[in-house]
Amino acid sequence: MIVFRCVLAFCAAAVGAFLFWGLFKTTNFALLGGLAGIALAAVAMLIEHKVKKTPLRVVAGGVAGFTTGLVLANLSSFALVFHYPGNALISFTIYLMLNVLLGFLGLAIGVGKADELVKTRSGGLRGAAGNQNIKVMDTSAIIDGRIADIFETGFVEGTLIIPQFVLQELLYIADSSDSLRRVRGKRGLDILNKIQKQVDIEVKIIDQDFPKIKEVDAKLVALAKKMEGKIITNDFNLNKVAELQGVSVLNVNQLATALRPVVLPGEQMNVFIQREGKEQGQGVAYLDDGTMVVVENGRRFMGRNADVTVTSVLQTTAGRMIFTELKSRKSADNSSNSDR
Repeated sequence: MIVFRCVLAFCAAAVGAFLFWGLFKTTNFALLGGLAGIALAAVAMLIEHKVKKTPLRVVAGGVAGFTTGLVLANLSSFALVFHYPGNALISFTIYLMLNVLLGFLGLAIGVGKADELVKTRSGGLRGAAGNQNIKVMDTSAIIDGRIADIFETGFVEGTLIIPQFVLQELLYIADSSDSLRRVRGKRGLDILNKIQKQVDIEVKIIDQDFPKIKEVDAKLVALAKKMEGKIITNDFNLNKVAELQGVSVLNVNQLATALRPVVLPGEQMNVFIQREGKEQGQGVAYLDDGTMVVVENGRRFMGRNADVTVTSVLQTTAGRMIFTELKSRKSADNSSNSDR
């Protein structure tokens, strides 16, 4: 590629020098023509470098728009030049201005609308009908695995977007030297494979990236904003950052919390007290879904089941805590006597 660029610069300089020598017959102008040729070659190389990083659909749209603009410019200029048949300067000025103006306008419209048109034809990643069904997956939600079960229920519909940078992060975790991280990464790849095999949801892996953004979470927010979709995650910090930037979030932890059985003050339950609490005399138990149950004066029941009555429920973004007391003093006294 370097050799090709050197040859291009040499040829452009030679053509420019030859052209200016033919027009002005002086060495100074020939040198100026060579410099102009090198400058044009540099511009061409810069355009080529930018085009390589641009998606094909955008390049095609830009070429189509630019060509259309030049055609319209030439048709318009021929019509206007008839009004100034004897004035070459005015005719050339009109011709040049129309080509530059309409050519640039066509290029801008082609680049801006091609991406939108292709997305609409390929499934409606934009537009009123489809933008609410775009779901962008976060790495944490994939590794968590519960989202695959949610998809199986059919409650989540639409198009699931897996960016390449999320896949790369999964692969990086799966290849980690830390055995725990390696297991988590491989689990995430297995869950993703399971999701792809489900027929009720469309999964698309896209190459869209944001090179100027380093953090994966920031890239997810930028992608969701561009596609006007939602982020699926169980990351509390990502959830807050996305909400601050106006991006909707489907938080798996919040869904799990919402689906837990409702517990009201005054209800009774039987729990297994596993350990002592932070306060003196407290015991701590856990429900099947992981909800922490704090039992006042339940320390003496540690390692056994106890009947308790719910006194209050504390709901937070991190989860839920249930505060209880022993069902009756009699049960506590009996337990105390049995301990003796």
